[in-house]
Amino acid sequence: MSAVRSAPCLRLATAALGARPAATAAGAAPASRAALLHTSASLNGKPRRSRFKNVHLDAMGLSSPEKMQQFTEKMYPKYTEQELKALSERYTPEQMAAIEAGEAAIDPHDLTVQARMRSDPYRLPYLDDFSKILPIVDKRVRTAPLPDPNAKFMTESEFAGDLMTWANELIPEEHKQLLKGAGQSMDEALKPQFAALEASGKSRGEIEHEKSKLVRQWRNEESERLRPLESALTKSMHDEFPRLIYERSPFKDNNRPAHSPMAPGLGSNFPDSGVMEGRDPGDEALDPEGIWRQTQKVTGLPLRDLMNMRVKPLVIRFVSNQTRLGKIRSASVLSVAGTLDGRLGVGVAKSTDQSTATQKSKFLALQNLKPIKRYENRTIYGNVRAKVGATVVEIRARPPGYGIRASHRLFEIFRLIGIHDVSARMPRGRNPMNSVKACVQALQSQKDPGQIALGRGKKMVDVRKVYFGEDVRTQTA
Repeated sequence: MSAVRSAPCLRLATAALGARPAATAAGAAPASRAALLHTSASLNGKPRRSRFKNVHLDAMGLSSPEKMQQFTEKMYPKYTEQELKALSERYTPEQMAAIEAGEAAIDPHDLTVQARMRSDPYRLPYLDDFSKILPIVDKRVRTAPLPDPNAKFMTESEFAGDLMTWANELIPEEHKQLLKGAGQSMDEALKPQFAALEASGKSRGEIEHEKSKLVRQWRNEESERLRPLESALTKSMHDEFPRLIYERSPFKDNNRPAHSPMAPGLGSNFPDSGVMEGRDPGDEALDPEGIWRQTQKVTGLPLRDLMNMRVKPLVIRFVSNQTRLGKIRSASVLSVAGTLDGRLGVGVAKSTDQSTATQKSKFLALQNLKPIKRYENRTIYGNVRAKVGATVVEIRARPPGYGIRASHRLFEIFRLIGIHDVSARMPRGRNPMNSVKACVQALQSQKDPGQIALGRGKKMVDVRKVYFGEDVRTQTA
């Protein structure tokens, strides 16, 4: 069909679709109506529907002053006496005064009218979440002052002279007295005795024999006298001088420590805890075979506390190694140990005997106890995620009373740490060994909100809806 139609055809099509002429006033001639240039039905008389959902004033609490007051009291209530008492148990009087001053500085009516928090996906990040690091905002906390811009490096001769002066200061006074005598040569020390031999009238052979005896005697005495100095200098050259030279500043003012790649020594004067040197006599009855000795020495904990800790073998798998002698079957066991107060250890051991592998993994888990950050001693800081192999573990913080909702292996890990409100999911692979490792890695990768706040130049204060969208009364109840 041709897209061009004649005027009679268009008029007929318009009449067939029910187009009515416009209403005319009494006595007025009917107005002529232009023919439509399309065959769609007219939408005259129907309201146009908006693409966006309208938000009524009643839902926002802005329809009347009474509704505004009710909405303000519901959304932004004041602290009750019970809440103030709970806060005073946690904060000092100065901090409580600052919290009350901050609450009084903000009018709840302004929050209702102007400062409404958006809930759409395109909302701006009004609240700071200290459980996440923003690479653009967060800077590394400076642990040392800025270097002096006027500092200059020493030249090669200045550095050599400074090093000799500094080395001379390290030598004790008793060794310096030995060095003064060592500066005298052998000819100067034996010159009077050689002169006495020449004047004695002895033969040349006897004189030379006496001189050789004096030389040997002087050398033996000199070596005996300098032996303490030699041993001390040798020990310093091997132990102290390399570290001290690295720590020596190469600047003229010598007021900035150099960046040393060597860690400082631990020293040798440690208090005797009764574990490093020997065991408690009462431990012999608990461990007559001495199988806990190494674990007790590494952890430094009493044997009774170690034996009462909770250890759970989570993963047991068997491997067969094909050799010319046949298949050699071995067991690999992964155990988890916890103190129920924020410390977790993981141990993996392998042996041809399953009981031996379980015992070894138990001891390794106790030796590898490490702290895990907990928020309010019940959950984690924010949401964390870790990936090991093809297994991904996502852990989310939950409000009080939520409980632990995770798989059975992750459930045991959270319970051993002392976390009570948390949820976890594994959207991808669920390999037993990788799931446990990914969970532990995610828990250890939590960001400390205090360090993040310090990096942003802010202070950690409890305000409403700081974490997880909760109120202070919910957290302190």
